[in-house]
Amino acid sequence: MIKKESRNAMREIRHKRIRKNLSGTKEMPRLNVFRSNSEIYAQVIDDTTGHTLVSSSSRELKLANGGNIEAAKAVGKDVAQKCKKAKINKVVFDRGGYLYHGRVSALADAAREAGLEI
Repeated sequence: MIKKESRNAMREIRHKRIRKNLSGTKEMPRLNVFRSNSEIYAQVIDDTTGHTLVSSSSRELKLANGGNIEAAKAVGKDVAQKCKKAKINKVVFDRGGYLYHGRVSALADAAREAGLEI
């Protein structure tokens, strides 16, 4: 009998597979995305030191509905502005095992429009 895995367990497997080939450096850190049903979170991480340089979330921005595309756009714009203040211009995008669609895509597009190079 085949054991059925949960969606999140399968996402974590995909994320580990992606992370084998994806890493952030001080010059080009990694923009990681995590989404839940009600919120979306973004972090810019330097993997050489293991430190989070910049972060933003729909919870931090106190958005009424943090689980929609408008919230993802707001988080993308906010993380790009914080990156500019921290003098970070280029990042590697880590979709976190999610499909590059919907909220994940909206966050990346909003960060690009705000001047972040992905």
